[in-house]
Amino acid sequence: MVSNTEDKLFQAVSYCILAIVGLAAVIPLLYVFSVSLTPFAEVLRHGGYVLFPKEITFNAYQKLIGTSTIPRSLGVTVYITVVGTAINLILTTLVAYPLSRKYLPGRSAFLVMVVFTLLFSGGIIPTYLVVKATGLIDSLWALILPTAVSSFNVLIMKSFFEQLPEELFESARMDGAREFRILVQLTVPLSLPVMITVGLFYAVGHWNSFFSAIMYVTDRTLFPLQVVVREILMLSQQPLENAEDQVPTVTMQMAAVIFASAPILAVYPFLQKHFTKGMLLGSIKG
Repeated sequence: MVSNTEDKLFQAVSYCILAIVGLAAVIPLLYVFSVSLTPFAEVLRHGGYVLFPKEITFNAYQKLIGTSTIPRSLGVTVYITVVGTAINLILTTLVAYPLSRKYLPGRSAFLVMVVFTLLFSGGIIPTYLVVKATGLIDSLWALILPTAVSSFNVLIMKSFFEQLPEELFESARMDGAREFRILVQLTVPLSLPVMITVGLFYAVGHWNSFFSAIMYVTDRTLFPLQVVVREILMLSQQPLENAEDQVPTVTMQMAAVIFASAPILAVYPFLQKHFTKGMLLGSIKG
């Protein structure tokens, strides 16, 4: 009886904590979304805090889409996300697969090099000098190539590859398949969970690309979405003569945040199952 009571108490406390954490995550998002759809006059009447708008207007979104800056920056972000993620997955796979094979000559030395980069990096200035020396400044490749391979993701994918049954590889070799064919036709199809997991890591990183853009890009036509959103958020609110007709800065800010976050929020639920499975399976072995 005591054990049963303790279990119920533990569950009740756990549910309360999870509810508080969930509300702490949902309420700010709901606030941003509501303000972006609420006429500014109603926002003022409620002291700037609206969770459930009584009136809905899409003026802020229409103004964002109507400008040339937001659609152009969205196109840049989509491009670096799609192309960058594809390059990331190809290179990460080509690094992780050989490291997962225990018969690779010098495997331990290569692993030490990969882990070393997790602890130490070249630094901002040397990295900038390398990017500049390779002629990538003011190009979209400056937002893709410097982060083409992540050591952390390499280790995740390597651990996943090591858990695949060795008998499959031996059988393929007996049939005359070479390593590259085994990788493309056997390993990759069996590694869909970790591919989606690592791909999501890379895609979110490219979609939220900000620091690399302000470091390597000065051409405003090449600014990704997050840089443009940051500029909108930094704008000071101007006095409005007619709060009903004009789209104020605060409403534009909230609409810009939702505009930048919505694609990732929409895609993640469809990948959550593979994401969780890939993280669990890829973290069992070191």
